[in-house]
Amino acid sequence: MPITVKFFANFREAADKKQEKVDGVDNIASLLNDLSKRFGEKMAGQLYAQNGRELNKAVNILVNGKGITSTDISLKDGDVVTIFPPVSGGS
Repeated sequence: MPITVKFFANFREAADKKQEKVDGVDNIASLLNDLSKRFGEKMAGQLYAQNGRELNKAVNILVNGKGITSTDISLKDGDVVTIFPPVSGGS
């Protein structure tokens, strides 16, 4: 069973889809590299800072509903990864 990646806001626009199934990745770093290759520069520019190595600060990632703080987090088949920008607003 592959990993399911759900995209929101600008990441959905970069992928041109709501979600994607991904096989053969073992951690968040390899998943993000795979997504950059699949969806090209538009996705890579959203995920990574200008140096292309560090995760952009405007990226929030959840694994199975829990926020992560490192791209070294391991993934397993059936995991659900959600990628979205910071949420703001309210009154």
